[in-house]
Amino acid sequence: MQKIKKISLKQIIEGFRKPEIVKAIADVLNDEAEKYSGELHIMEVCGGHTHIIAKYGLSQLMPKNIHFIHGPGCPVCIMPKERVDHAVILAEKEDTILVTLGDMMRVPGSKRSLQESRSHGADVRFVYSPLDTLKIAEENQNKKVIFFAIGFETTTPMTASLIQEVEKNNIKNILFHINHVTVPEPMEAVIQSKDSKIDAFIGPSHVSVIAGAKIYKPIVVTYKKPVVISGFEPVDIMQSTLMILKQFNEKRCKLEIEYSRGVSVEGNLKAQEMIKDCFDIAEKFRWRGIGDIPKSSLKLKEKYDYLNAEKIYDLPYEAIDDHKSCRCGDILMGKALPPECKVFGKACTPERPMGACMVSEEGACAAYYRYGRGLG
Repeated sequence: MQKIKKISLKQIIEGFRKPEIVKAIADVLNDEAEKYSGELHIMEVCGGHTHIIAKYGLSQLMPKNIHFIHGPGCPVCIMPKERVDHAVILAEKEDTILVTLGDMMRVPGSKRSLQESRSHGADVRFVYSPLDTLKIAEENQNKKVIFFAIGFETTTPMTASLIQEVEKNNIKNILFHINHVTVPEPMEAVIQSKDSKIDAFIGPSHVSVIAGAKIYKPIVVTYKKPVVISGFEPVDIMQSTLMILKQFNEKRCKLEIEYSRGVSVEGNLKAQEMIKDCFDIAEKFRWRGIGDIPKSSLKLKEKYDYLNAEKIYDLPYEAIDDHKSCRCGDILMGKALPPECKVFGKACTPERPMGACMVSEEGACAAYYRYGRGLG
């Protein structure tokens, strides 16, 4: 296992774009923390926030009674083995091209990853935008091009746009395997889980740019957990943490928007309409290492069954668990830190990941492996 070293305050401050602001917020945080007598456990839901916390050593700027807990908001990390196996099955069919986003290439399935399938001759391609699939399909009209869609509310409108383009232009050789998931439902699962110690949440701004701040209201109203929607700059996360701490000191429980420069309560209504046109809410989705979470994913509407690769190819649905030594599930639920997994940094590394949390840059294990000294 890598030895985790501390970063000096000078190293942390010099890494920020506006160190004077960081220092000012850190000072106010410490003053506020002195007024709070207990411990405060804040889950940053999104793996993008985990990455920033790790890279810039934000944990080391926190008062001693404030703790970050890493959440399940990494779409690659939560992809169960059986769905990775679906992608492999489709990729290895004759006359098909499997298209997906980059991080999915290395996620281990029960037998192999997409990257390994490609090394054995399967035509697997990664794209930066779902709409790039249109060009691939145009250049390969004798093949079925299957888009393996992943992501939270942020990327769903792009998949919807591709579906609408396929329908509008009567494109015959593009199919879809949909794996879009939603953020609030796993947050509820975390709260309801045994021995949960989450006091508040930092929510990802890019999700709420699409879905609006309103999606988090049940978390605040039903479970009495403050939610602050944060941007992805280090100063955003610092400010969001301060906003949460002030709520506790003032005995409030609110949904607040730190990233007001991009997030509204209602969100992008046009994007939401596109999503409604293409998708229904699925009854459940099996989250890797966590299990079934009801109504936490989307599925293609029946009118798009002719584009649904899952139905056309009648793919198997037997649940496949991770290796017993892998603790990705506990890490995604905020019940363990990566170094507490006995294979972390040993049998499981970014070069040879055993679990999905080590694959994506947004995965907590990958963040600890790369920036572990900033998470001590």
